[in-house]
Amino acid sequence: MKWLSGAVLALLMLGPVQAQNQTQNQARTVVATGDLGLVVERATGSLLLVDQSDRAALARITGLGDLSHASLVYSPDERFAYVFGRDGGLTKVDLVEGNIAKRVVQAGNAIGGAISDDGKLVAVSNYEPGGVRIFDADTLEPVADIPTGSKTIGLVDAPGRRFVFTLWDDGETWIADLSGAEPEITRITDMGRNPYDALITGDGRLYITGLFGEDGLTALDLWDPEPKPIRVLPEYGRGEKEMPVYKMPHLEGWAKAGREFVLPAVGHHEVLWIDGETLAETGRTKTYGQPVFAMSRPDGRQIWVNFAHPLNDTIQVIDTLTKEVVHEFKPGPAVLHMEFTPRGNEIWVSVRDAGKVLIYDTRTFEKRGEIDAESPSGIFFTARAHRTGL
Repeated sequence: MKWLSGAVLALLMLGPVQAQNQTQNQARTVVATGDLGLVVERATGSLLLVDQSDRAALARITGLGDLSHASLVYSPDERFAYVFGRDGGLTKVDLVEGNIAKRVVQAGNAIGGAISDDGKLVAVSNYEPGGVRIFDADTLEPVADIPTGSKTIGLVDAPGRRFVFTLWDDGETWIADLSGAEPEITRITDMGRNPYDALITGDGRLYITGLFGEDGLTALDLWDPEPKPIRVLPEYGRGEKEMPVYKMPHLEGWAKAGREFVLPAVGHHEVLWIDGETLAETGRTKTYGQPVFAMSRPDGRQIWVNFAHPLNDTIQVIDTLTKEVVHEFKPGPAVLHMEFTPRGNEIWVSVRDAGKVLIYDTRTFEKRGEIDAESPSGIFFTARAHRTGL
């Protein structure tokens, strides 16, 4: 881990004007966290703190409970991670100190969370008892409780100190505005049967839910003062066809490549291409198995896809100009997650059953390094702190 003493910087850079104020300032340590990330070790309830440039593990942080379906978000300064555990745990992790700063168990079964655009509030989406609970990001003290009477999924942050989430049981999407003294809730009905996950585009405009109980998807234009459900691909999916689904796709892993979305097809061995403006289908690419993540390299030039069990030892790379698979390889048993470095020169791949995180060059496809990890799953770099919906 790299840091530089603020006192040393002050001695080197102090000018006449600043000198007179020196006694008013406390010496501080300036810590570089932009090169760091966390790897979820799902079987042991721990996190591995990693350094991108060194391709190395720095520390193991333990005591986070059930991380079998864990995700996390970062504070705006990239110092703190907020980890959402399946056991309802909300854990604030200090990347600088390499330890747990605060932990609360806020529900019986949680499914994810989000941090507000100003970094002041952390929201958690719950299966049991349902609803969304919101906490102060500094103290983890409760701020608001939004009961829904339903399992909640697809919780994301939206511009304007808002959170958007969807109800599995009722097929509704709620927009919670926390910009005032009390939450203001907008309820949007008729989103479809059993929505299972959702995403928000990087500009904060489109919120899109995938449907498990019927074919198609549903979108909302959040720039519309009164958003209304927009049906997308109403004749495509698994709902009406009752196809076997071995693992539900993660919609956070949908790709935006140029003017198109690329999304994993539920139950099918293919990814779908959708026009980003009209939301009309523009193509399909056959894949090795049922896609779980279809992730765009940051420049949009490639789509990397991993697959559901029992074909989860393989990754395919799709060229976004031709929509064809240009590379296929087998990192190992149970490839669960992938994360690009911020500019996309490398991709980190968690291979759970091999106990490894493997690192590849995204242009040559050569392996650049590997890190031992305990049943690794999600990989999260601190660059996510500056992206809506992540």
